[in-house]
Amino acid sequence: MSVDALLQSIPPLLVYLLVGGVIGLESLGIPLPGEVMLVGAALLSSRHELAVDPVGVAAAAITGAVIGDSIGYSIGRRFGMPLFDRLGRRFPNHFGPGHIAYAEHLFARWGTSAVFFGRFVALLRILAGPLAGALKMRYSHFLVANVTGAICWAGGTTALVYYAGMAAEHWLSRFSWVALSVAVLGGVVGTLALRGRIGAHIAELEAQHRRQSGPVQEPAE
Repeated sequence: MSVDALLQSIPPLLVYLLVGGVIGLESLGIPLPGEVMLVGAALLSSRHELAVDPVGVAAAAITGAVIGDSIGYSIGRRFGMPLFDRLGRRFPNHFGPGHIAYAEHLFARWGTSAVFFGRFVALLRILAGPLAGALKMRYSHFLVANVTGAICWAGGTTALVYYAGMAAEHWLSRFSWVALSVAVLGGVVGTLALRGRIGAHIAELEAQHRRQSGPVQEPAE
C-alpha cells in the first residue's frame, strides 16, 4: 500500500479525536507531543485529496486544550502545591523544582497572561492548568485566558501550517534548495535558542533550590 493510499484510508474523525485527545491530556499535565500532533493533522488537512478539514482540526485542538486545562485546573485546586512535590519526585525532568519555580515566576509576573501565553510554550502548556488551580487563580479569569489562548494557538497554528502546506510546491519552484535550507535552519536555531534559554533559567533555579535545601543531616547516634 502506498503512502497516499494509507493516508486516504484514515477516517477524518479519528484524526480529530487524536488531536483533541492528545492535546487535552497534555493540557491536563501529561507530557505528550500535542504541538507535533496539531502540526501533523494541519499538514494532512492541506492535502486536498484527503477528507481532513482544517476547521475540524482547529476545533478539535481548541476543545481538547480548553477541557484539558480546565480539568488540570480542578486537579491543581483540589490537591494544591504538594501535588507538584510528588510529581517532581517521580518525573523530575518535567516537574522538578526548577520547572515549577520558573512557572511560578512567570505566573507571579504576568498573572492570567501567563495562561494565555503559556499555550505557546511547551513547559507552560503542561503546567498552566494545574498550577493556576494550585495557586488559587480565580476560575473566571483563568477560563477567559484559557479559551483565548487555545483559540489563538490552535487556530493560528492550524491556519499557518495549512497555508504553508498549500504553498509548499510554489515555494520550492521559486526558491533554491539552499535558500529553503537556510530558512529551515534559521527556524530550528531560533527554537533551540529559546529552549536553551529556558533550560538555563530552570537549571539556575534548580541549583538555587539545592543550595536553599542544604545537605541532608544525618541523625546523631
